[in-house]
Amino acid sequence: MKLIGSLSNPYVRKARIVLAEKKIEYELELPPPGNRDAVSADYNPLGWLPVLVLDDGTPIFDARVIVEYIDNISPNNKLFPAANRERTEVKRWEAVADGLLDAIEQAHRESAHPAKGRRSALICQQQEKILHCLAFMEQNLGEQPFCAGKFLTLADLAVGTALEFLLFRLPNLAWRETHPLLAQLRARLEQRPSFQDTAFQEV
Repeated sequence: MKLIGSLSNPYVRKARIVLAEKKIEYELELPPPGNRDAVSADYNPLGWLPVLVLDDGTPIFDARVIVEYIDNISPNNKLFPAANRERTEVKRWEAVADGLLDAIEQAHRESAHPAKGRRSALICQQQEKILHCLAFMEQNLGEQPFCAGKFLTLADLAVGTALEFLLFRLPNLAWRETHPLLAQLRARLEQRPSFQDTAFQEV
């Protein structure tokens, strides 16, 4: 299989982490310079990364579809529970984590604009959304060892990806002191080889 994606794209990293956890070999193909977050419409009509290209040439997108497909093709280290309330809980965590990723990226991109053209209201709006997501995660995590209970699931990998992206894009946002349970979860996850081998890189 081939994964098309950027080293700075959080959705690509989530897919790479899942592939590593499932111990599935793949080829990573990076888009050409200057087009780091886009892919040919031949692979994805929306132009978004990541895209997983199967051995027969079939492209699979987007990240949520990719990670579920990966989990289904390999029985080891199952990351999704069976179709029941527990599975819905994992998907709910993933939805919040993905929403956090979007807010981080929007805040980061707007902050990168020159001060004169920067939309401060948009940055504040996205930062507020980030804080709401973190508060939700902290409260729902509680004293559990993992997001969805006693075992590692896709919920943890999605949340871990989002927290790493927060540190990557908005390093000055102080959240670990006010969200100690999330900080502890992030510290545990970053010790996993799947996280260490897929670190974000600016391109």
